[in-house]
Amino acid sequence: MRYEIDLSGVASREELHARIRRALPTCEYYGNNLDALNDALTALAGETEIVFRGAEQMAPEFAPYLEKLKRFAAGIGAEAENVKIAFLAAMPNRAGGEADGKQEAILNVAANCNFIMGQDVKDLEKELAEYTGSGHCVTCANGTDALSIAMMVWGIGPGDAVFVPDFTFFSSAEIAAHAGATPIFCDVKEETFNLNPASLEEAVQRVLAEGKLKPRVCVAVDLFGLPADLLEIRKICDRYGLLLLEDAAQGFGGRIGDWIAGTFGDISTTSFFPAKPLGCYGDGGALFMDDAELANLADSIRVHGKGRMKYDNVRIGLNSRLDTMQAAVLRVKLKAFKAYELEAVNQVAAFYDQAFAERFGQDGALLKTPVVPAGFYSSWAQYTLRLTRPETRAALQAFLKERGIPSMIYYPKTMQNQEAFAGIKALQKPCPVAEKLTQCVLSVPMHPYLSTEDVREVVDAIASFYGI
Repeated sequence: MRYEIDLSGVASREELHARIRRALPTCEYYGNNLDALNDALTALAGETEIVFRGAEQMAPEFAPYLEKLKRFAAGIGAEAENVKIAFLAAMPNRAGGEADGKQEAILNVAANCNFIMGQDVKDLEKELAEYTGSGHCVTCANGTDALSIAMMVWGIGPGDAVFVPDFTFFSSAEIAAHAGATPIFCDVKEETFNLNPASLEEAVQRVLAEGKLKPRVCVAVDLFGLPADLLEIRKICDRYGLLLLEDAAQGFGGRIGDWIAGTFGDISTTSFFPAKPLGCYGDGGALFMDDAELANLADSIRVHGKGRMKYDNVRIGLNSRLDTMQAAVLRVKLKAFKAYELEAVNQVAAFYDQAFAERFGQDGALLKTPVVPAGFYSSWAQYTLRLTRPETRAALQAFLKERGIPSMIYYPKTMQNQEAFAGIKALQKPCPVAEKLTQCVLSVPMHPYLSTEDVREVVDAIASFYGI
């Protein structure tokens, strides 16, 4: 078990020990002194890691007791080899941390008046390509445009079938319709929320048998931060000659083994919408590919189909450039993302897993927590529960709202049940898992700066709702 205890602002021994008790609910510790803490920790079974964060932000007058705490931590191993204690710096808060760097970056852009396709855009593209290991990165105005540009680069249009998960955000399918192609919806895996390769292959075979559409593209969405089963999906794409478009809008930073999300597709895309794992201060998107010719086409399309210069237009394109201001912000945020945010959000997910297991057990009688398959690594755009009793969802949301805890339903409708796709309903087959998920999912607060106390507040509130 791993526990984090925030020491920021602690000004008394009583407050310190109260925070320790809140963070260690399974530890029989009721005192206000280190001797009592020592007795409680030595009684713990199993490997236990305790991390004190923010000691440098404790009240100055508390410094002598902090030194006693550190000596205690150094000596605990002699009596309890299974207990490890570490001291780490406080995580920067969401409004601060890298704020000075962002402000300086924004002011530099303003001072240089280089607002459109400035140097920060070029530098960001280089840094993103290096981070993902892609040959090329082309930024654009938003994640939806990134997907649309991929469709345009490949010449997708009428008569083409584009295979899309039935459980996803609307843009993943919208871009196929915009191109004049027909989205064909596939079911997902309940445990991961992501495209089920078996359903994809069945849909491709059905389209081929009907002979009305030509299978062209599979859009594999890395939903909620977890990469789809992209290695299996790639095999199916290769088998049937499909292009693979990886929609990593929510999955940037995720991995399968050593491969980073954004590198699995013939073209991969991401979004920098503020709620995404790497978000900017407005909107933005990017495409990743290894093919230089595709990168040149994408670069042309994002600037009105430009040729040798912007007034030489050789194709119909878009006006979809990433603002220099957003690129400057993203360059600062990318450093934080790589340095600690990605690791921190995985720690938060682990806190949630542990807290839900402690309160609800692991039988799934009331709810099921997210699953990350072996060899996968999530960037946790969302922490999404599956409620075993879907009829309780509305009441649970209301209960949480009364306590100031936000929650969201991602997503309340499958794609084939969206009114916008009513005209192609006859071409679809039922996707029962996707339909089930729309009835039972609920996402709770999730970001890198949640404390263990924040997590326990959420879990305790849900447990209270269910009478646990």
